[in-house]
Amino acid sequence: MRIATWNVNGLRARLEFVRHWLRARQPDVVGLQELKLTDEQFPHEAFAELGYRSVSFGQKSWNGVAILAKEEPQVTQRGLPDQDSFGSRLITAEVEGLSFTTVYCPNGKHLEHDDFPRKLAWFDALADHMAAADPTRPTVLCGDFNICHTGLDSWDEARLQGEIFHTVEERARLTRLLDLGFVDTFREKNPELQAFSWWDYRGGAFHRKQGLRIDLILASPPAMARVKSVEIDREYRKKQDGLTASDHAPVIADLA
Repeated sequence: MRIATWNVNGLRARLEFVRHWLRARQPDVVGLQELKLTDEQFPHEAFAELGYRSVSFGQKSWNGVAILAKEEPQVTQRGLPDQDSFGSRLITAEVEGLSFTTVYCPNGKHLEHDDFPRKLAWFDALADHMAAADPTRPTVLCGDFNICHTGLDSWDEARLQGEIFHTVEERARLTRLLDLGFVDTFREKNPELQAFSWWDYRGGAFHRKQGLRIDLILASPPAMARVKSVEIDREYRKKQDGLTASDHAPVIADLA
């Protein structure tokens, strides 16, 4: 089984690009983030044409998450409890034998912005929420986490350490999720590999290898036991057939 996560940076603008990727990579379950459209605007039929069922938790112009699957996803949670003010950022479904959650975690903007302490509080709420999950269930928590967990996940840790995405406070929040038993699947399978999932559109960052690894697939031990390989699909950070890419690449995990 193949699962994936992808921040598409606007599904309306990226729909044909996502469909191109689905045809090429044939994932079974996908978490999408940053839809930037409402549930009423979500293009269910466009995905159904390719054999995918879809569920969404959208929001006008901002945020928004969705799950695509070849099997009908059964939604069990829309939104992070007590965090409605931060928008549509979490959806969970039972699908393909997994409890599958995808999240679009707050950015925080910069350390002096009001959104930074709110980001930390959001992560605290996420950890509290995931702590209640059944540890015996194969569980996946994936999405755009907007945190570089270690220096290996940043193109310039020496310069960026202590800046947004690189603070001790943010990293501690991601560590708390791992302390619940979740495993960073990419790092588990690629312990020494420096690879990125996001690159700024500006300044030729992609070609200069100036990126961050902020898009993650976390797995509970029963799910991790099935993970064979994990890769960042850099080819789909490039234009395909004249279609413009997101500033994020998909992350793909193959499970037994």
